Amino acid sequence: MAIEIRQVAHPEAVRGFDTAALRRHFLIERLFAPGEVLLTYSHIDRLVVGGAMPVGGPLVLPTPRAVGTDAFLARRELGTINVGGPGRVRVAGRAHEVGPRDALYVGMGAGEVAFESLDPARPAKFYLVSTPAHAAHETVLIPQDRARTMQVGAQETSNRRTIRQYILPGVCTSCQLVMGLTQLEPGSTWNTMPCHTHDRRSEVYLYFDLAPEARVFHLMGEPQETRHLVVADGQAILSPGWSIHSGVGTSHYAFIWAMGGDNQDYTDMDMVAMGDLR
Repeated sequence: MAIEIRQVAHPEAVRGFDTAALRRHFLIERLFAPGEVLLTYSHIDRLVVGGAMPVGGPLVLPTPRAVGTDAFLARRELGTINVGGPGRVRVAGRAHEVGPRDALYVGMGAGEVAFESLDPARPAKFYLVSTPAHAAHETVLIPQDRARTMQVGAQETSNRRTIRQYILPGVCTSCQLVMGLTQLEPGSTWNTMPCHTHDRRSEVYLYFDLAPEARVFHLMGEPQETRHLVVADGQAILSPGWSIHSGVGTSHYAFIWAMGGDNQDYTDMDMVAMGDLR
């Protein structure tokens, strides 16, 4: 199978990137295709990001040469959140019903993973994020009503939103993978502002729940050297530790955040004052 490879870009080099170069290095434009598993391997903390959209029959998670092992999960862990219709994930033959906005954590060494849709008219869309792992943890289904939920922000600042933490200490044990979903309310458009960096881990954003004509203007780059990417529904951003990650949409939207790196402390952020942004 084909897998896209993304190399690491130094922040000093990124200062000189034009729009095309920024998109080539940091934007994953195609994540979901009917009947396919699409994967991108990033050398930023060796994240693997992808999507599986089963339509005719089950899709097995392949093992691309880039991961360097005989089985995808031999030295990795996997998190998936379903952003489509009702679905099922089989792990070593055991079935897990994964409904819309439910998550499944699959630990290192768990075996073969296969994705299915339960309704051909509404195919499941499994968003996938994988990080290297050092220990085997239990495979866990986390329905959205079992996620740790917080309501934050305000209408006055256009950022009223609900945060659901799925894979995080206290909710689901993992080696380094952290994963959750943020839903902005109608009338709110800003995410993660005031912004921050966290040099101890990298992050990836999947923007979804956008109308076809809607867009998110994702802000990235060093705090004093900001850049932006225009993002459509179902596209993802790779965010290295030195970069801010924030954005504003032409309407409300949802996004999935996932992190891998040195720690799993959700509050480990280096805040950036509004007056320091350039």
